[in-house]
Amino acid sequence: MKAFLNTCHLLFLVVFASCSSNDDRVSNVNNPIQDPIVEDSIPENPEEENPEAYDFKYLALGDSYTIGQNVCDTCRFPYQLKEGLEMELDATIELEIIAQTGWTTTNLKNAISTQDPSSDYDLVTLLIGVNNQYQNKPFSLYEQEFPELLTTAIALAKGDKNNVIVVSIPDYAFTPYGNGSSSISSQIDAYNAFAEDHATQNGIVFVNITDITRQGLANPALVASDGLHPSQLAYGKFVERILPKAVMALE
Repeated sequence: MKAFLNTCHLLFLVVFASCSSNDDRVSNVNNPIQDPIVEDSIPENPEEENPEAYDFKYLALGDSYTIGQNVCDTCRFPYQLKEGLEMELDATIELEIIAQTGWTTTNLKNAISTQDPSSDYDLVTLLIGVNNQYQNKPFSLYEQEFPELLTTAIALAKGDKNNVIVVSIPDYAFTPYGNGSSSISSQIDAYNAFAEDHATQNGIVFVNITDITRQGLANPALVASDGLHPSQLAYGKFVERILPKAVMALE
């Protein structure tokens, strides 16, 4: 009789434990926030599972001419330069852009400070100034801030000035919007002369693409559909001049 009672007591405990377990599972389904975290499902080192695949890092600094206003993302000159470099060097390039339509030198300085990019870029291009001219900012502001931006570009390019390329400002006078204004052209010349002089005096590559844009009225294909900015074709011609210098920097 005692053995029978012990057997019944054991069966009761097994059934109670089973019911308790089922209740816990229902509770967790109804309250998923209580579900335990499975540690094994989290990779110990996520970077090892997604290793960096790029051979070089390229940062493009500027304004609408850099972001490629009114052209596709792959049409703007930084992207075309990236593709050209990948073909020339048989390498992969990570492209990052800090640029926006309407930015002056002040805007670009503030954006760089806010975004705080790393200082390990293998190549940095700088094209800035047209909005200083367009917004009638004092020329002295450009004389102050362009050198500061160039110093920043060098710092971002691993501190190596050989990794930096300054690109001249396009001349929007030779677009339907500019309507051949000689005043615009003379002011753009002044900005470019200062940038080129400062760059070359400090041993930094300066690439002149302004003359390409001055064919815009004679060759409308060089102007985007907004009648103001360079087209994909124009950006491609920019890259033909920038690419050899960029290859040298990365080699």
